[in-house]
Amino acid sequence: MKRILVPIDFSETSSNALEIAAQIAKRPQAEIVVLHMLGLSEAVLTKNEIQEYEEARYYMELAKKRFIPFLDKPYLKNIKIREIVQNYKIFKEFNTLAQEQKIDLIVMGSHGTSGISEVLVGSNTEKVVRTSNVPVLVVKMKNPDFKIEKVLFACDFSEDVILAFKNIQAFTNGFSAKLKLIYINTPYNGFKSTNEIEEKIAKFFFKSNSVSQEVVIYDDYTVEQGLLNYSKKGNFDLLAIPTHGRKPFLHFLLGSRSIGEDVANHANLPVLTIKI
Repeated sequence: MKRILVPIDFSETSSNALEIAAQIAKRPQAEIVVLHMLGLSEAVLTKNEIQEYEEARYYMELAKKRFIPFLDKPYLKNIKIREIVQNYKIFKEFNTLAQEQKIDLIVMGSHGTSGISEVLVGSNTEKVVRTSNVPVLVVKMKNPDFKIEKVLFACDFSEDVILAFKNIQAFTNGFSAKLKLIYINTPYNGFKSTNEIEEKIAKFFFKSNSVSQEVVIYDDYTVEQGLLNYSKKGNFDLLAIPTHGRKPFLHFLLGSRSIGEDVANHANLPVLTIKI
């Protein structure tokens, strides 16, 4: 991991994301690229060429000045920081920049309050998750003691998750972290017997050319509820979820909004999304 991208809007939420990115960057001595997206309105950009240039430059210089106090933090000491200010309007451009800059990880904040689905659904967060080919770490809370030692990977053990599985293995190996795999069995659509689940898991490891490892099979009413309940018991540092580009989450996360208050509050756990 050499470069970490942190989208910045100068809010407390993005400050929390930056602090966690700094803690991640210290171990591999990675560079942090901070990106502020101006999102100038058409009213600014439909003037004549000279006016458009002058106003765009004004807003860009204003944003650069705001970086000075925002980046003056003790936790950023001895970390290489690079600033980018762009007027991106669509998030495909965001993904293009991440690829051009050879970004290995995106860390961003979220205001979500009601479980995994709500953490990842937001005007900006969801768009980044859906369009990014780079893993995205979504964080909610300030966590000065953040570390990556125990990772829980949600898996339905279908063939299209194999690449995401290999990527999360590489990610955890980079931090010498322990990886735990979990399959949530629900009483509704997709219910499987113990034998069916074990057979599916065995085929998954065989097709992925991976050594078989222990998998937690956890029963709950919804996948999301099961993930949050189990992660709370295991004191995990983050929860990793494979995602489809055309959808914000795998099909097994859809329709899982009705969860208890205690489970919803536990969504403070950082969520790492890895595109399939």
